[in-house]
Amino acid sequence: MMSRVAHGIVSNMRSILPKLEASIKGGSLKSLNRSKNTQLTEHFELEEPVVNEALLQYEPGSEERVELEIALLRILNRVEHVPIVIGGQELTASEELQQVLPYNIGQPIARYGHARRVQIQKAITKAVKAQERWDKTKLSDRIKIWEKAAELIAGKHRFDIIAATMLGQGKTIRQAEMDVAELVDFMRINPVFLRDLANYEPINDSSQSCKNTMRLRGLTGFVAAISPFNFTSIAGNLAYTPALMGNAVLWKPSDSAILSNWFVFKALREAGVPEGVVNFVPAEETTFATTVTQHEKLAGINFTGTSAVLKLLWQLVAQNINSYENYPRLVGEGGGKNFHFVHPSADPETAVACTIRAAFEYAGQKCSSCSMLYVPESLWADRIQEPLLKITSSLFVGKATHSDCFCSAVINRRAYERIYMWLKYISQCPKCQILTGGRCEKMRGYFVEPTVVHVQDLDNLICRQELLAPILGVYVYPDDKLKETMEKVSEVNHGLIGSIFARDEGFVQEACEAFRFNVGSLNVNDKSTGAMVGQQPFGAGHVTGTSDKLGSPHALLRWTSPQLIKESYKPHVNIYYPYMQAIEEAQEESNLEAPEKEGLSNEASSEEDKPIS
Repeated sequence: MMSRVAHGIVSNMRSILPKLEASIKGGSLKSLNRSKNTQLTEHFELEEPVVNEALLQYEPGSEERVELEIALLRILNRVEHVPIVIGGQELTASEELQQVLPYNIGQPIARYGHARRVQIQKAITKAVKAQERWDKTKLSDRIKIWEKAAELIAGKHRFDIIAATMLGQGKTIRQAEMDVAELVDFMRINPVFLRDLANYEPINDSSQSCKNTMRLRGLTGFVAAISPFNFTSIAGNLAYTPALMGNAVLWKPSDSAILSNWFVFKALREAGVPEGVVNFVPAEETTFATTVTQHEKLAGINFTGTSAVLKLLWQLVAQNINSYENYPRLVGEGGGKNFHFVHPSADPETAVACTIRAAFEYAGQKCSSCSMLYVPESLWADRIQEPLLKITSSLFVGKATHSDCFCSAVINRRAYERIYMWLKYISQCPKCQILTGGRCEKMRGYFVEPTVVHVQDLDNLICRQELLAPILGVYVYPDDKLKETMEKVSEVNHGLIGSIFARDEGFVQEACEAFRFNVGSLNVNDKSTGAMVGQQPFGAGHVTGTSDKLGSPHALLRWTSPQLIKESYKPHVNIYYPYMQAIEEAQEESNLEAPEKEGLSNEASSEEDKPIS
């Protein structure tokens, strides 16, 4: 039965509702009719599919080779001053540092300095203000800037960025060309992903009564981008993908990639990225990390480096979690232990060629470099060992600018000393045997020979730890221990990419299940390196990284805070649901049928309820 209070409310509403219905018919709510020209969101007509940037070949006498030689000489003949840039203002640090060639440490190519804590805080203030304006910029206008940036990097600035990457980061012609082409892809293809995301619409199954749309907003506050030395493309992507999505960024470039990153920053400036949206802030690692993680406006960190540093950043954020105005987004990639697993049915020539490239190109310093090779006994001695060692020992290691150079010096003294300690460990470990290489020297540059190590124990550190060096561990497994070996590999090798080599389709399916969770990407009959934007998005989980798949729409979604907008064309005017009206009518009928004595009883009850005078 309905209470007296509820019965009274419903009775009153029955007299009010007709008036509301009349007001709707009379037109007092006409302003809530379906909107025909909303400006809250944008919709894009999707154009032809975008293809990856074509690689130039740099054959002798070619136009691109001449252009590159001119750019190399231009950089070598002057030491570029690289400033700190905060809100468009170029600042000079009090203490000057130099970027030198890894293969000729006596040759500087850039002068720069580290921002102090107070300057980093100033950059945060500028970024937060810029973000408020930038987030209101139409997506179509941002996309035009990125398309212009892709055009500039692919054309006008291409050879300067390639030359700076070769000289400052020790990359060969091919490796630097691939790097800058990937940067062009990020600038060109990320806007395509943005169009796709902007075109998403929630379900609208009642189009006559309401319209649901999703608006892509940036994160309020600022994003800290901490980029690595080994890829100019990843550095630019870490800083500018959050910016594309409406965020303002503090970009801390690697000291060992300062010149190429500065050229990228200038290209994006020229393309039209407003001042303050991305701030170029070279800084000492600890100073930068502690300053940004202690600021209440931190909205996110975009990082590529080592897993150890990623964990440290996570800890710093956790320590300050109660002071933030956001839950900071943490996106990180730490590389991990990448491997090649060879099945007895594999083509040995393919396995050898892919492994040498994946292990020793760019001196094994890619986040996707192969550092472990698993080979069956049936192929090792007769089909793989000899060509692997022969070709590896013949690889030319020298100046990155030499056209016949396969790989050059490692990036800096710190990397050299770390690798030297690994080689010392290997030489003293009874479970390890150096098959070729193993030597290093630093008189002129930080050179390490491509090294192949036979490892007899899967629990050895060489099988487990990321080396980021031109060192390839080889484990030879008995053919009848195939499944046990795969199980162990899936346990000890957590990496960005794993590769399997086999012609047995049944094994390929089995390996795809065995390595389902320990790697972010699984390649079949191909090397672990060479992922392309849009084709093979990369990123891994576990302690390797957050698996946000750079080069895909998933990566863009990490840097937006979507807002749902519902426009109603038939607003509610009735507070009560139909079943409540039915209850009320039943109550009224019950009251009419009740005997008169019930009414007297109610009156008596009312009298009893009166206070005594």
